[in-house]
Amino acid sequence: MNWFLKTFNELTTEEFHNILQLRINVFVVEQNCPYPELDGKDKKAVHFFAAAEDNPSQIIAYTRLFKPGDYYKEASIGRVVVHQIFRKKEIGHELIYKSIQHIEQLFKTSEIKIGAQTYLKKFYEVHGFKKIGEEYIEDGIPHIYMIGEKKLKQT
Repeated sequence: MNWFLKTFNELTTEEFHNILQLRINVFVVEQNCPYPELDGKDKKAVHFFAAAEDNPSQIIAYTRLFKPGDYYKEASIGRVVVHQIFRKKEIGHELIYKSIQHIEQLFKTSEIKIGAQTYLKKFYEVHGFKKIGEEYIEDGIPHIYMIGEKKLKQT
């Protein structure tokens, strides 16, 4: 797989289409959760994603990265998604690890806030995130806020 880090203006039309297709297929169709996927924040985000090596138009994994103040007061990772057929391959852990590294490099901070689906709490704890506040419902799905402040070693 090949990893890419691009601003909104650097994305090709095809890349943005394929990113939206993955996000909609997972968050709207698979999770049976109709919500407005186009929230206006893609233009501010840095888009980090992996494409299949044998099929570069297939997006395997994706996150949106935000500098402090663009989503929350802290830097943020959002729209974390891995294509269904690749979930058992630990790509999600690599995606989060690399997303944290990119935030540290781009925005010079290791303080990151996320709004995570509650069932993924343990997954994010592995990456240094801790739950803050109470559970809340977003688009019919239980979520929690989490903060990550763990400085990663550069590799």
